[in-house]
Amino acid sequence: MKPLPLSTAPIQETAVLVAVSSKSQPEYKTKEYLEELEFLTSTLGIKVLKHFTQRLDRPEPFSYIGSGKLEEIKLFCLEHKPDFAIFDDELSASQVKNINKELKLNILDRSLLILEIFEKRAQTAQARTQVELAKNQYLLPRLTRMWTHLERQRGGTGTRGGAGEKEIETDRRIIKARISFLKDELARIDKINLTQRKNRAGIVRVAIVGYTNVGKSTLMNLLTKSDVLAENKLFATVDATVRKVVWDTIPFLLSDTVGFIRKLPHQLIESFKSTLDEVAEADVVMHVVDVSHPTYEEHIEVVNKTLADIKANNKPTVLVFNKTDKLVFETHPENESEQVTTFEDLKKGLETLYANTHTSIAFISATQRENINNLRTVILEKVKARHMQIYPNFVINSI
Repeated sequence: MKPLPLSTAPIQETAVLVAVSSKSQPEYKTKEYLEELEFLTSTLGIKVLKHFTQRLDRPEPFSYIGSGKLEEIKLFCLEHKPDFAIFDDELSASQVKNINKELKLNILDRSLLILEIFEKRAQTAQARTQVELAKNQYLLPRLTRMWTHLERQRGGTGTRGGAGEKEIETDRRIIKARISFLKDELARIDKINLTQRKNRAGIVRVAIVGYTNVGKSTLMNLLTKSDVLAENKLFATVDATVRKVVWDTIPFLLSDTVGFIRKLPHQLIESFKSTLDEVAEADVVMHVVDVSHPTYEEHIEVVNKTLADIKANNKPTVLVFNKTDKLVFETHPENESEQVTTFEDLKKGLETLYANTHTSIAFISATQRENINNLRTVILEKVKARHMQIYPNFVINSI
């Protein structure tokens, strides 16, 4: 009998997810956070085997979770042999060391997971430099022999035997030198970008922002007829994209920037400051929201906080509720006294809720091209107003 050919398909890596939930946090919110963490994990092609949660007032300083829960995870890992244990919060070096001592597998926390995704998605020299800088700044205080993820970077497996403190100090010096080089390189790139932005001083700039995976790139493609990567993945693109658009004889620049997310590593925000300058220096901000997501209100808060961090929260803003085609409204005919929720009810409620914080509100479906003309009208109105401030004698010839 002829032997079967050996499979050349790569073996998929696996992981368990771990989260601490405060006792005041509802269970449904913990579930949503873990689903987001699983989405992040799957973006790297890692299959999730199981979720573990523990309700605590705060994470344990020694090992993030209690000893009993750690033992439960250890028993599962001994049986199912996952490649990673991924934690939904940022871990300290000592926590990583103590967890790894028990589980003896690669430990990732949420911050490093996001950094890995950014590293995989970065395409331009600037984005790659920004991500590498953020990652090195993140890893520097966590260099121990038990930080096994560095071993993956070097192509090895397991913990580093016999390395000792001298090798750790060598690693520190190398990373510090690399950080210094990357900062100088980013400063050089920033000078070039600053010159480019100065050259655009006479044209209105509109920046698209939003939580990751809300449809920003799809909307960008629709409004500019470009080919920006748009996938149903978190951080499908991390590079800032700028396109020139002309509506009613008025030119303006439309930029799509990196998506924001809950617990975004502060090193990334710092490293991406120059990219986020596209938002900070914009004349109009288009804040896109996935209105079909169960926690879209929290997503709005995360984006607003990030905008405040980069001092871009006081600009004319269009709040765009996207993915209206995915909304599902339940009716309860058995209870006639209960009001039936409709799209109009939701629309009216959101317009009332956000009227004081956003200058305009629009409801669209980018994939179905619903109400896009209405959105164009809203954006054009703001672009015209700013354009007339720059060129007060300009005569608009509407087409």
